[in-house]
Amino acid sequence: MNPKLPYILLVGAAVIIFILSCMLLSRGGRSPSCESQPSVVEKTGSMSQSLVFADLTAEEMSQVVRYLQGHLGVPLVDASRAKPSDNCIASVDLQVPAKAEVLRFLDAGGARPPREALAVLYFGNQPEPNITEYVVGPLPTPAYHRDVTVHKYGGKVPYHRRPMLGSEHKQLGVFLETKAFAAAPTFMQEVLEYDRTNVAFQPRVPHGFQSGDRVTWFVLFQNVSGFFVHPVGLEVLVDHSSLDISQWAVSRVFYNGQYYRDMVQLESAYVQGRISVEKVRKAPWDGDFSSMKPRARAAALFPVQFEPQGPRYSVRNNHVLFQGWSFAFGMSVSTGLRLFDIRHKGERVAYEISVQEALSVYGSNCPAGMSTRYMDGSFGLGRYTSPLVRGVDCPYLATYVDTHSLSDSLRPKKRRASLCIFEQNLGSPLRRHYSNLQSLYYGGLVNSALVIRSIATVGNYDYVWDFIFYQNGAIEGKVQVTGYPSSSFLHGDGLRYGNRLWEHTLGTIHTHFVNYKVDLDVGGVKNSLVAHDMAFEMTRAPWSPEQQIERPRLTKKVLDTEDQAAFRLQSKMPRYIYFAANSKNKWGHQRGYRMQITSFAGDHIPEASSMERAISWARYQLAVTRRKEEEPTSTSIYNQNDPWTPTVTFADFINNETITNEDLVAWITAGFLHIPHSEDIPNTVTVGNSVGFLLRPYNYYDLDPSIYSHDGVFFTSKQDFTACEINPLACLPKTASCLPNFPPFTYDGFQNM
Repeated sequence: MNPKLPYILLVGAAVIIFILSCMLLSRGGRSPSCESQPSVVEKTGSMSQSLVFADLTAEEMSQVVRYLQGHLGVPLVDASRAKPSDNCIASVDLQVPAKAEVLRFLDAGGARPPREALAVLYFGNQPEPNITEYVVGPLPTPAYHRDVTVHKYGGKVPYHRRPMLGSEHKQLGVFLETKAFAAAPTFMQEVLEYDRTNVAFQPRVPHGFQSGDRVTWFVLFQNVSGFFVHPVGLEVLVDHSSLDISQWAVSRVFYNGQYYRDMVQLESAYVQGRISVEKVRKAPWDGDFSSMKPRARAAALFPVQFEPQGPRYSVRNNHVLFQGWSFAFGMSVSTGLRLFDIRHKGERVAYEISVQEALSVYGSNCPAGMSTRYMDGSFGLGRYTSPLVRGVDCPYLATYVDTHSLSDSLRPKKRRASLCIFEQNLGSPLRRHYSNLQSLYYGGLVNSALVIRSIATVGNYDYVWDFIFYQNGAIEGKVQVTGYPSSSFLHGDGLRYGNRLWEHTLGTIHTHFVNYKVDLDVGGVKNSLVAHDMAFEMTRAPWSPEQQIERPRLTKKVLDTEDQAAFRLQSKMPRYIYFAANSKNKWGHQRGYRMQITSFAGDHIPEASSMERAISWARYQLAVTRRKEEEPTSTSIYNQNDPWTPTVTFADFINNETITNEDLVAWITAGFLHIPHSEDIPNTVTVGNSVGFLLRPYNYYDLDPSIYSHDGVFFTSKQDFTACEINPLACLPKTASCLPNFPPFTYDGFQNM
């Protein structure tokens, strides 16, 4: 027997006893689980009042499709495989009822408005191809449809204005591969090492220079992760205006600073050695410098927020309750996140707050880049809402909501966890004061707010859309921009239009403008617009008349007309501008809600531009107009492809009508300039790239309503601030010492692509 064996056994037994003791101790001291967290909420169920604003269900969308297939008397091809010469359903969305009908239902016990859908159809297989919009209802069992196109737009919508379907994009890809690239085989193989898989392309808009054009520049990139910053120097202009795909043709070619008639001429010039070739180093599949794969190993986990006593908000169907707030939410296929019937302490303060448009205007010395003006609502801010990643896109324990949409297909698509709702401790006081004069005390309130968020990925950019509800009655609308910068191939005087981001990559200068619709109803539907500001006045000191004092005084002005309420981007706007009610608070002031804009927008596109009227909402940082059912949005999805004859011109909304004691709408524009720089590699961060607005009560209440919040903290020097009944923070070791119930991580963003 080995003499060391007993000692080895003793040591081993001691180690085992130690481990078991630790396990028992740890189990004995294990904190209890926190109350259960909400899981993904499906928007089905009760017929509460908020459902008047609810998005269409998947079944309702399918019912609309079946109805149209059976009642229009024309063949309808699935949009996912439709040719330009076919008839198809482009999209189906909720038709929001008229405001007057909704208010009769919500406030006066009137009948529930009929539930209806808005269907957009492309009629390519007709003697006069056109776009037609139908209202279909009542849902869930449609029995009628009516053509609303002429009523909405004053006439039929020409077919060339149609947003591009995914099927047309695929058909253009086939054209480029089989016709355009095939015409220059030597150039494509020797210069780009083209193998039919290693090239990605991106179309730029608008399509041409005048109404009726459908001529598109395509920029070629290496087909790698983050391809947007891997241009290869080749751009191809394709004329696809014909409804006969066989008639599509290359109109122009651009390579490394030189223009060519077509791909045949490019091939000839290359074979004859008359081209200055700039070969781009082949990037690995992960994109190398554009890869978003972390360059560091995982370390200590980042902070995680949880609710020790469960969520303090509720989500039922499309209705949210939080502290004194309540609102309904929805997702428009074109404009994205929108809110309705927003109330604080039971009183409606806004009927609608919604995103309208996101615009980018680019500069470059390459043809595609210099002609790009993206109006992302045309592509679909709701259509391209992306599934959210727990713990990054939203807090891990947020409530995640699925949404449905129908576009580019006959079947609705479900986007899991594409909207999130959560309460966020912002880590700072909403208000506080520490008194060390006279009485000694501390009073404060944690700034905890409710956030509803969606993220739209439109091409290279990701827009993080937030609406935030604070305990003092303020609402914030905010967008943060991230994603990849768009780029051009660096050549010639390219540095006049941006910064060099990599060897051949020019990050092109561009603007971001976003537009919101804010239909405030302050103390009722009828409001006036009032401006307060400050001016210095010179006065003699009453107690010393020989001395002069420059004192600020309050200036007041009622803005009576739409022209007075339209503030150009660079104009001076009153610093306090608010919707005033016909009622007063305890102190005799008109109750109001103030609009405060956070924006760094510079110059708008010159008004002399032939396309400026299509984006004329961007002229104004703020414009207030009388609300009209026939002016539901500041733009149209059809403006992108025919900005020279816009379907909706916002500037025409402003016609000097009286806006005193009327139902008013504020149209708010915020923006910033983006000059891509080296820190935009691998892609752009949200920090510093955020704009939006605040809606703040202004004499609306008799005092700050957050004083009634349960989150307040107050104690004096004479109180025992370690006692729970005096200071709830003293109880945190007891009330917050629980383990949150983290659901398993799941992600469905790569399903059904």
